Amino acid sequence: MSTIDNIPVGATAPTGRGQSPTPGGLNPEPAWKKRDRLWAAVFLGPQAVGIGLFTLVPFAFSLYLAFFEWNGLSPMKFVGLENFVDQVQDPLFMRSVLNTLIIAAVTVPIGLFLAIVIAVFLNRVKRRAVIMVMFFAPVVTSSVAVALIWQQLLRGDGWLSTVISNVFRVSPPQWLDDPRLALLAVCLITIWAALGLNVVIFQAGLQNISPFVMEAAEVDGSGKLRTFFSIVLPMLSPTIFFQAIVAFISSLQTFDLVFILVNNAGPDNATRTIVYQIYDLGFQKGQFGVASAAAVFLLVLSGLITAAQFGLEKKLVHYEA
Repeated sequence: MSTIDNIPVGATAPTGRGQSPTPGGLNPEPAWKKRDRLWAAVFLGPQAVGIGLFTLVPFAFSLYLAFFEWNGLSPMKFVGLENFVDQVQDPLFMRSVLNTLIIAAVTVPIGLFLAIVIAVFLNRVKRRAVIMVMFFAPVVTSSVAVALIWQQLLRGDGWLSTVISNVFRVSPPQWLDDPRLALLAVCLITIWAALGLNVVIFQAGLQNISPFVMEAAEVDGSGKLRTFFSIVLPMLSPTIFFQAIVAFISSLQTFDLVFILVNNAGPDNATRTIVYQIYDLGFQKGQFGVASAAAVFLLVLSGLITAAQFGLEKKLVHYEA
């Protein structure tokens, strides 16, 4: 009888102690794997149910509702693409798209640049815990509280307006009543509120840069600016890329700040954003179909901007070998 690896052909391979062979020569699944799978289902089950009920189901229903006319009470009426055409022809919707893009175009580059500069500066400070807490405080503060505080600061007789008036000898700026300043105020507050989170993330990215690389640059005579633009920024580009995607998506969803800071989207709808447009159509006017169509537009816009960022990844993002 021929053998393979000292095991006679046709014989069953030896099994572990206490294990009995199963048909086909496969051992049964260990009990601990079944137990771990059960506990995984126990802990993940509630989250999966919550995501399904409160995220996936509303998302699917919103896509479905975008093709219907419905006020929440009467029967739904299929209107096809009429809701989308209505939004494209609506001046308020186009104004909201423009305002949203302005907020994203202003707050994301400026906010990320300031965060990088501050993170590089703090990286040289030994005891920076207190400073980091001060920067991060607005991130953990309620957005409603932040909007109410800034609402008082930006009043015509508020502290900030008074300081500007006394320093520059001009009349106090009416931040929240002037259409030219209202959107600027929203951008400034958005940058301020997100600065702490960006600084913390960039601080973590700077910690991954090898100190030997920085020392080698200093030995070669590289100045601080040259080191910053030629070494720090390229090696920090993966973190910048990640945070840029998150910041753009967040800026496109601006709502609570403009809802609390100014009344009815500001003077002359100067601060009306796409999400405020969705809220106004759905919950104030009861036009849930049109509001869903506006939400689909926001989804497409977010997808296009994110796709464009990923398209630039290979050219602008450098990963350390």
